[in-house]
Amino acid sequence: MASRTGNNDRNHREDQQSRQARIAEMRRADKARDRRNKAVAITASTLVVAALVGFGAWVMIDQQEKQDAKEAAAKAPVAGEQTWDAKKLGRNHVETPVKYEMNPPVGGDHHPRWMNCNGDVYANPLPEVNAVHSLEHGAVWVTYNEKAAKGEVDKLAETVRKTPYSLMSPVKEQAGAIMLSAWGKQLTVDTADDPRVAQFFTRYVQGPQTPEPGAACTNGLADK
Repeated sequence: MASRTGNNDRNHREDQQSRQARIAEMRRADKARDRRNKAVAITASTLVVAALVGFGAWVMIDQQEKQDAKEAAAKAPVAGEQTWDAKKLGRNHVETPVKYEMNPPVGGDHHPRWMNCNGDVYANPLPEVNAVHSLEHGAVWVTYNEKAAKGEVDKLAETVRKTPYSLMSPVKEQAGAIMLSAWGKQLTVDTADDPRVAQFFTRYVQGPQTPEPGAACTNGLADK
């Protein structure tokens, strides 16, 4: 009887030890799984953060490159434009006739009063001495002769009317059908749709060539 009781006790202890061992193993497995899950989560989070940082850096670099390209394009000369040395263009205010070396003129001594150039389209030729004063204020002067088709003139007039610091008028004696002038700059084109027209406006309306940036383009001389 005692032997049977001893065997039962021993079996009971063995069962308890076996259960405790299984419980311990399960706990170790749970802890190992928790560690693996944490490691996976940390790794995934690190990869996500790295990807976001990398994408953000790429976006910033791409935006900067686009901005640099835009600024470089804005600073680049317009293809085919003529340039005169601004330092050699007189800027005296005079009330006597002035003989200009180019037609239309792009600078030089001029009348104290400017032509209104707030998107003004003039049907008649302008006094050069007044128009040059407008260029000094940063305006772009669009001119045309009889070679320019009416449709092209109308398109240019529409652009000028929408553009402060610009003016437009006919110049019968000019060489090109359509010419755009700024202080020390001039471009000849055949059509209003030539992409260089928009480039010239973007570059030179109140552009870096302007001797008096911000000066008025209103309260000057109007069309007669």
